[in-house]
Amino acid sequence: MIVRMPTAEEKYTVENLKVEDIARRLVEGLPEGARTMRRDIESNFRAVLQSALGKLDVTTRSEFDVQTKVLERSRALIEQLEARILALEQRLKQLEGS
Repeated sequence: MIVRMPTAEEKYTVENLKVEDIARRLVEGLPEGARTMRRDIESNFRAVLQSALGKLDVTTRSEFDVQTKVLERSRALIEQLEARILALEQRLKQLEGS
């Protein structure tokens, strides 16, 4: 049974790990004889997947994007503060030297 998971180029986010899609792929990979029990198997796959995915520490793409923007703003602010501290230190040295 081969189940296609996201490639290295694709993002591993909750959106890529849709339980319904994974359960369907698993059922499609079953031998023909096992497909007669499709509903039961698919239901069990779904329950197992939901349980396993619920234990993973993943985030949605939108939450990830929000946190990325927060981090970018924080880094920009740190750079500004570092430049300001450097300027104040230089000014202090000038005043101490006078």
